Amino acid sequence: MPGLEDLYREIILDHYRSPRNKGELESPPATRTEGFNPLCGDEIVVYLDLDLDADPVVVSDIKIGGQGCSISQSSASMMSAAVKGKTLAEVKELTKAFKGMMSIHEQSLPGEGEGLEESGDSGLDDVPDEIPEDVKLGDLEALRGVVKFPVRIKCATLSWNTLAQGIDEAIG
Repeated sequence: MPGLEDLYREIILDHYRSPRNKGELESPPATRTEGFNPLCGDEIVVYLDLDLDADPVVVSDIKIGGQGCSISQSSASMMSAAVKGKTLAEVKELTKAFKGMMSIHEQSLPGEGEGLEESGDSGLDDVPDEIPEDVKLGDLEALRGVVKFPVRIKCATLSWNTLAQGIDEAIG
């Protein structure tokens, strides 16, 4: 469907040209986490402010920085917009749905978010065999076509793995 692919391309370019939540948060109190893809040089910095006093815990603010390809940077922008104001349980479900769409099941790709599997506190890197169907991905759907290019999946998931690491550090 060329029309849909064109729309998705426009959404990706819009987030790349005008990233949402770009900037920095004072660290501390925010947690600053860096993600890096050594294969292509993509860099993502996630500044995460969790309201740990809320029950349940909420992502009260998030800012992103870094540099890289349009896929990594637009995915970070879309991710930040999708998780801001959400509970950690909602973030976990959104992460599972996104990674399921990216066809990453039960593991991260090599070199991506090393150490997350061991820490496992947030559970954001666990992708179930059954992907949550009731989760609305919104603009993130535009990245669906990335699965046609397996080498680019790491670009799309870099910010999500960095977010998971940041949450683990914040709730530590």
